[in-house]
Amino acid sequence: MSCMLVVPVLGLMLLNIAQCQNLSEEPCTVQILVPGLKGEAGEKGEKGTPGRPGRVGPPGETGEKGDMGDPGPKGPVGDPGLPCECAPLRKMIGEMDNQVSQLTNDLKFITKAVAGIKETDSKVYLLVKEEKRYRDAETYCQGKGGHLAMPRDESANKAIAGYITEAGLSRVFIGINDLEHEGSFVYVDRSPMSTFSKWREGEPNNAYEDEDCVEMVAAGEWIDVACRLTMYFICEFDKDSITQ
Repeated sequence: MSCMLVVPVLGLMLLNIAQCQNLSEEPCTVQILVPGLKGEAGEKGEKGTPGRPGRVGPPGETGEKGDMGDPGPKGPVGDPGLPCECAPLRKMIGEMDNQVSQLTNDLKFITKAVAGIKETDSKVYLLVKEEKRYRDAETYCQGKGGHLAMPRDESANKAIAGYITEAGLSRVFIGINDLEHEGSFVYVDRSPMSTFSKWREGEPNNAYEDEDCVEMVAAGEWIDVACRLTMYFICEFDKDSITQ
């Protein structure tokens, strides 16, 4: 029996004829198949099923901000609000604000004053531990219903001097000046000084022609000083106005 081997040219398969002859005593026949001509294109197949989605790509760069658009049309007029009787409420709120402001000022006034007060038969004195110029000090006392202290007799002067000493101070502004007429000292309420004075020897001297206000030192003596200086001061109140 003979054997036949088919060798495709495209596969480039090598044939060992000697090995082939060993398979049978009959000689082998080798047949080579040559591919034929290309056939005509077949019909288009049906559309396949969609494939799996691919991976999400990286985010793109942020774009530039666009120009502002034109304003839109004006909206319709809204419904009128409910009527409100607000006048009494506003008045009440205003009064409460005034009360709070007054209490706040009073608290500041108390915290800036030395603990305790000094009294005479008709006056109450309060030492304010806040350095101010003379005019500002008087304005401050007036805002509380009084004036800078105006010692009109030895008793009042001694009470004020003792107050300064007990507070550990050396001097304070008092309510005496010659701001209107040089050399004519008056009390800050413009009343004349006709019955009492306590000037230190050599005072008032209007040094540098710039001393129109008065300080009291711990010894109870008066010295004229420049009004632009800042120092603590003593306010004076009528006792009758406080008790009413």
